[in-house]
Amino acid sequence: MIRIDVIHNNNNIKQIILKGHADYEEYGKDIVCAAVSATFLCTVNAILAIDEEAIQVTSQKEEQVIDVIKEDRITQKLLHNMLKCLENLEEQYPKNIKIR
Repeated sequence: MIRIDVIHNNNNIKQIILKGHADYEEYGKDIVCAAVSATFLCTVNAILAIDEEAIQVTSQKEEQVIDVIKEDRITQKLLHNMLKCLENLEEQYPKNIKIR
């Protein structure tokens, strides 16, 4: 299961942590993991294209972390949009994604 932890300060996102694997299908053919990865990477790339210093991203084996460095309106809108997309996936695949 993919676990997504979101740390807020008021309504601002401070950190997002993605851990695990969806286990929907075998590794390399998992559409749930692909959707989560694409959503995550598109959001990260969009934020970094606008401001390279807005976030810090760290990746380890089965964990990706976004730390918000600058709290600006565009970064927050993009991160909230990413969470809405992930929440839609969670509704469709509740056995494979959990957002906390």
